[in-house]
Amino acid sequence: MELAYGHPKSLKPVQSKYCPGCGHGVIHRLIAEVIDELALQERSVITNPVGCSIWADLYFDFDSVQPAHGRTPAASTGVKRMLPDHLVICYQGDGDLAAIGTAEIIHAANRGEKFTTIFVNNAIYGMTGGQMAPTTLVGQKATTAPEGRDPAEAGMGYPIRVCELLATLGGTKYLARGAVNNAANVRKTKQYIKKAFEAQMRGEGFTMVEVLSPCPTNWQMQPVEAEEWLEKNMIPFYPLGEIKNELGGAETKEAAK
Repeated sequence: MELAYGHPKSLKPVQSKYCPGCGHGVIHRLIAEVIDELALQERSVITNPVGCSIWADLYFDFDSVQPAHGRTPAASTGVKRMLPDHLVICYQGDGDLAAIGTAEIIHAANRGEKFTTIFVNNAIYGMTGGQMAPTTLVGQKATTAPEGRDPAEAGMGYPIRVCELLATLGGTKYLARGAVNNAANVRKTKQYIKKAFEAQMRGEGFTMVEVLSPCPTNWQMQPVEAEEWLEKNMIPFYPLGEIKNELGGAETKEAAK
Protein backbone atom coordinates (compact mmCIF):
# COMPACT_ATOMS: atom_id res chain seq x y z
CA MET A 1 0.00 0.00 0.00
CA GLU A 2 1.34 3.44 -0.96
CA LEU A 3 1.23 6.16 1.70
CA ALA A 4 -0.61 9.15 0.26
CA TYR A 5 -0.27 11.48 3.24
CA GLY A 6 1.66 11.45 6.49
CA HIS A 7 3.58 13.50 9.02
CA PRO A 8 6.96 14.67 7.65
CA LYS A 9 9.93 12.89 9.20
CA SER A 10 11.79 16.19 9.46
CA LEU A 11 9.03 17.69 11.63
CA LYS A 12 8.57 16.63 15.25
CA PRO A 13 5.08 15.37 16.22
CA VAL A 14 4.49 18.03 18.89
CA GLN A 15 1.78 20.60 19.54
CA SER A 16 2.41 24.05 18.09
CA LYS A 17 2.91 27.13 20.26
CA TYR A 18 2.03 29.49 17.44
CA CYS A 19 -1.15 31.57 17.63
CA PRO A 20 -4.28 30.28 15.87
CA GLY A 21 -4.12 31.24 12.20
CA CYS A 22 -0.38 31.97 12.23
CA GLY A 23 1.40 31.00 9.03
CA HIS A 24 4.62 29.78 10.63
CA GLY A 25 3.30 26.25 11.16
CA VAL A 26 2.31 25.89 7.51
CA ILE A 27 5.71 27.18 6.40
CA HIS A 28 7.43 24.73 8.76
CA ARG A 29 5.55 21.86 7.19
CA LEU A 30 6.46 22.95 3.66
CA ILE A 31 10.15 23.12 4.59
CA ALA A 32 10.00 19.69 6.23
CA GLU A 33 8.18 18.11 3.29
CA VAL A 34 10.77 19.40 0.82
CA ILE A 35 13.66 18.23 2.99
CA ASP A 36 12.11 14.76 3.16
CA GLU A 37 11.56 14.68 -0.59
CA LEU A 38 15.21 15.63 -1.17
CA ALA A 39 16.42 13.14 1.49
CA LEU A 40 18.35 15.88 3.32
CA GLN A 41 17.19 15.45 6.92
CA GLU A 42 20.62 14.28 8.10
CA ARG A 43 22.32 17.16 6.27
CA SER A 44 20.11 20.10 7.18
CA VAL A 45 20.77 23.01 9.54
CA ILE A 46 18.37 25.84 10.31
CA THR A 47 19.41 29.17 11.84
CA ASN A 48 16.47 30.79 13.61
CA PRO A 49 16.82 34.08 15.50
CA VAL A 50 14.93 36.14 18.06
CA GLY A 51 11.25 36.65 17.27
CA CYS A 52 8.57 34.05 16.56
CA SER A 53 11.22 32.31 14.45
CA ILE A 54 13.08 31.35 17.61
CA TRP A 55 10.61 28.51 18.22
CA ALA A 56 11.53 26.73 14.99
CA ASP A 57 13.99 24.42 16.74
CA LEU A 58 11.09 23.01 18.78
CA TYR A 59 9.51 21.61 15.63
CA PHE A 60 12.23 20.67 13.15
CA ASP A 61 13.91 17.31 13.66
CA PHE A 62 17.38 18.32 12.48
CA ASP A 63 20.17 20.60 13.66
CA SER A 64 19.54 24.23 14.52
CA VAL A 65 21.49 27.33 15.59
CA GLN A 66 19.97 30.35 17.34
CA PRO A 67 21.89 33.53 16.40
CA ALA A 68 21.43 36.97 17.92
CA HIS A 69 18.66 39.14 16.50
CA GLY A 70 19.51 40.16 12.94
CA ARG A 71 22.71 38.13 12.74
CA THR A 72 21.12 35.09 11.14
CA PRO A 73 22.75 35.56 7.70
CA ALA A 74 26.19 35.79 9.34
CA ALA A 75 25.58 32.54 11.23
CA SER A 76 24.27 30.85 8.08
CA THR A 77 27.33 32.04 6.18
CA GLY A 78 29.64 30.43 8.74
CA VAL A 79 27.72 27.15 8.87
CA LYS A 80 27.51 26.84 5.08
CA ARG A 81 31.20 27.58 4.58
CA MET A 82 32.15 24.96 7.16
CA LEU A 83 29.58 22.41 5.91
CA PRO A 84 29.22 23.07 2.17
CA ASP A 85 27.50 19.72 1.58
CA HIS A 86 24.68 20.62 4.01
CA LEU A 87 21.39 22.38 3.36
CA VAL A 88 21.56 25.60 5.40
CA ILE A 89 18.31 27.48 5.99
CA CYS A 90 18.29 31.07 7.22
CA TYR A 91 14.79 31.43 8.72
CA GLN A 92 13.89 35.07 9.37
CA GLY A 93 10.94 37.32 10.09
CA ASP A 94 10.52 40.84 8.73
CA GLY A 95 11.84 42.54 11.87
CA ASP A 96 14.93 40.35 11.98
CA LEU A 97 15.68 40.53 8.26
CA ALA A 98 14.42 43.94 7.16
CA ALA A 99 15.21 46.02 10.27
CA ILE A 100 18.05 45.08 12.61
CA GLY A 101 19.50 42.61 10.08
CA THR A 102 19.25 44.69 6.90
CA ALA A 103 23.00 45.06 6.42
CA GLU A 104 23.54 41.38 7.16
CA ILE A 105 21.13 40.12 4.50
CA ILE A 106 22.19 42.65 1.85
CA HIS A 107 25.88 41.84 2.14
CA ALA A 108 25.33 38.07 2.34
CA ALA A 109 23.17 38.26 -0.78
CA ASN A 110 25.65 40.49 -2.58
CA ARG A 111 28.48 38.04 -1.79
CA GLY A 112 26.37 35.24 -3.22
CA GLU A 113 26.48 33.16 -0.04
CA LYS A 114 25.16 29.71 -0.86
CA PHE A 115 22.42 29.29 1.74
CA THR A 116 18.66 29.72 1.40
CA THR A 117 16.71 32.35 3.30
CA ILE A 118 13.07 31.72 4.16
CA PHE A 119 11.74 35.20 4.83
CA VAL A 120 8.42 35.22 6.71
CA ASN A 121 6.71 38.54 6.03
CA ASN A 122 3.65 39.22 8.17
CA ALA A 123 4.12 43.01 7.99
CA ILE A 124 4.40 43.46 11.76
CA TYR A 125 6.50 42.61 14.79
CA GLY A 126 4.88 39.42 16.05
CA MET A 127 6.54 38.37 19.30
CA THR A 128 7.21 41.78 20.85
CA GLY A 129 3.75 43.31 20.72
CA GLY A 130 2.67 44.31 17.22
CA GLN A 131 4.93 47.28 16.53
CA MET A 132 5.29 48.70 13.01
CA ALA A 133 7.81 46.74 10.93
CA PRO A 134 9.76 47.78 7.84
CA THR A 135 7.21 45.82 5.79
CA THR A 136 4.07 47.30 7.43
CA LEU A 137 1.79 48.67 4.71
CA VAL A 138 0.88 52.33 4.37
CA GLY A 139 -2.27 52.86 6.41
CA GLN A 140 -1.85 49.58 8.33
CA LYS A 141 -2.27 50.01 12.08
CA ALA A 142 0.32 48.88 14.63
CA THR A 143 0.93 49.57 18.30
CA THR A 144 3.53 52.18 17.30
CA ALA A 145 1.31 53.50 14.50
CA PRO A 146 -2.20 53.47 16.02
CA GLU A 147 -3.61 55.68 13.25
CA GLY A 148 -1.91 53.64 10.53
CA ARG A 149 1.48 53.94 8.86
CA ASP A 150 1.87 57.42 7.39
CA PRO A 151 5.00 58.08 5.29
CA ALA A 152 4.56 61.82 5.85
CA GLU A 153 5.04 61.38 9.59
CA ALA A 154 8.62 61.54 10.84
CA GLY A 155 10.21 58.15 11.35
CA MET A 156 7.64 56.02 9.52
CA GLY A 157 8.77 56.00 5.89
CA TYR A 158 7.56 53.46 3.34
CA PRO A 159 7.31 49.64 3.41
CA ILE A 160 10.29 47.83 1.91
CA ARG A 161 9.98 45.28 -0.89
CA VAL A 162 12.92 43.07 0.09
CA CYS A 163 12.89 40.72 -2.91
CA GLU A 164 12.92 43.59 -5.37
CA LEU A 165 15.72 45.27 -3.42
CA LEU A 166 17.89 42.14 -3.39
CA ALA A 167 17.16 41.46 -7.07
CA THR A 168 19.51 44.32 -7.97
CA LEU A 169 22.49 42.49 -6.45
CA GLY A 170 24.76 40.31 -8.55
CA GLY A 171 25.08 37.54 -5.97
CA THR A 172 21.35 36.70 -5.91
CA LYS A 173 20.36 33.81 -8.17
CA TYR A 174 16.81 32.93 -7.14
CA LEU A 175 14.25 35.16 -5.39
CA ALA A 176 10.59 34.23 -5.14
CA ARG A 177 7.58 35.39 -3.16
CA GLY A 178 4.78 33.09 -2.10
CA ALA A 179 1.96 33.12 0.43
CA VAL A 180 0.18 30.69 2.74
CA ASN A 181 -3.32 32.19 2.82
CA ASN A 182 -4.97 29.53 0.64
CA ALA A 183 -4.29 26.06 -0.72
CA ALA A 184 -3.23 27.22 -4.19
CA ASN A 185 -0.67 29.65 -2.82
CA VAL A 186 0.61 27.05 -0.35
CA ARG A 187 1.28 24.61 -3.20
CA LYS A 188 3.07 27.27 -5.22
CA THR A 189 5.16 28.35 -2.24
CA LYS A 190 6.31 24.78 -1.74
CA GLN A 191 7.48 24.71 -5.36
CA TYR A 192 9.52 27.87 -4.77
CA ILE A 193 11.10 26.42 -1.63
CA LYS A 194 12.02 23.20 -3.40
CA LYS A 195 13.55 25.07 -6.31
CA ALA A 196 15.60 27.22 -3.91
CA PHE A 197 16.84 24.22 -1.90
CA GLU A 198 17.82 22.33 -5.04
CA ALA A 199 19.70 25.37 -6.33
CA GLN A 200 21.55 25.69 -3.03
CA MET A 201 22.66 22.07 -3.14
CA ARG A 202 23.99 22.68 -6.65
CA GLY A 203 25.98 25.62 -5.26
CA GLU A 204 24.42 28.21 -7.56
CA GLY A 205 24.46 31.22 -5.21
CA PHE A 206 22.16 33.12 -2.87
CA THR A 207 18.51 32.01 -2.87
CA MET A 208 15.53 33.35 -0.93
CA VAL A 209 11.82 32.65 -0.71
CA GLU A 210 9.71 35.37 0.88
CA VAL A 211 6.42 34.07 2.30
CA LEU A 212 3.50 36.39 3.02
CA SER A 213 1.98 35.10 6.24
CA PRO A 214 -1.01 36.16 8.36
CA CYS A 215 -0.61 37.34 11.96
CA PRO A 216 -4.20 37.40 13.27
CA THR A 217 -3.20 38.20 16.85
CA ASN A 218 -1.30 41.40 16.09
CA TRP A 219 -3.53 42.35 13.17
CA GLN A 220 -6.39 42.01 15.68
CA MET A 221 -8.42 39.81 13.34
CA GLN A 222 -9.95 36.36 13.27
CA PRO A 223 -7.88 33.83 11.25
CA VAL A 224 -10.22 33.74 8.23
CA GLU A 225 -10.42 37.54 8.21
CA ALA A 226 -6.62 37.73 8.32
CA GLU A 227 -6.28 35.47 5.28
CA GLU A 228 -8.72 37.65 3.38
CA TRP A 229 -6.90 40.81 4.46
CA LEU A 230 -3.61 39.37 3.22
CA GLU A 231 -5.17 38.58 -0.16
CA LYS A 232 -6.74 42.00 -0.53
CA ASN A 233 -3.96 44.20 0.86
CA MET A 234 -0.58 42.49 1.00
CA ILE A 235 -0.50 40.65 -2.32
CA PRO A 236 -1.20 43.76 -4.44
CA PHE A 237 1.77 45.51 -2.82
CA TYR A 238 3.98 42.41 -2.56
CA PRO A 239 3.20 40.58 -5.83
CA LEU A 240 3.66 36.80 -5.85
CA GLY A 241 5.90 34.86 -8.18
CA GLU A 242 9.55 34.47 -9.11
CA ILE A 243 11.09 37.91 -8.74
CA LYS A 244 14.49 36.81 -10.05
CA ASN A 245 15.52 33.50 -11.57
CA GLU A 246 19.06 33.14 -12.88
CA LEU A 247 19.41 29.47 -12.07
CA GLY A 248 21.34 27.24 -14.42
CA GLY A 249 23.07 30.04 -16.29
CA ALA A 250 22.39 31.45 -19.73
CA GLU A 251 23.38 28.28 -21.63
CA THR A 252 20.96 26.10 -19.65
CA LYS A 253 18.13 28.59 -20.09
CA GLU A 254 18.73 28.83 -23.84
CA ALA A 255 18.66 25.04 -24.14
CA ALA A 256 15.38 24.90 -22.23
CA LYS A 257 13.60 27.19 -24.70
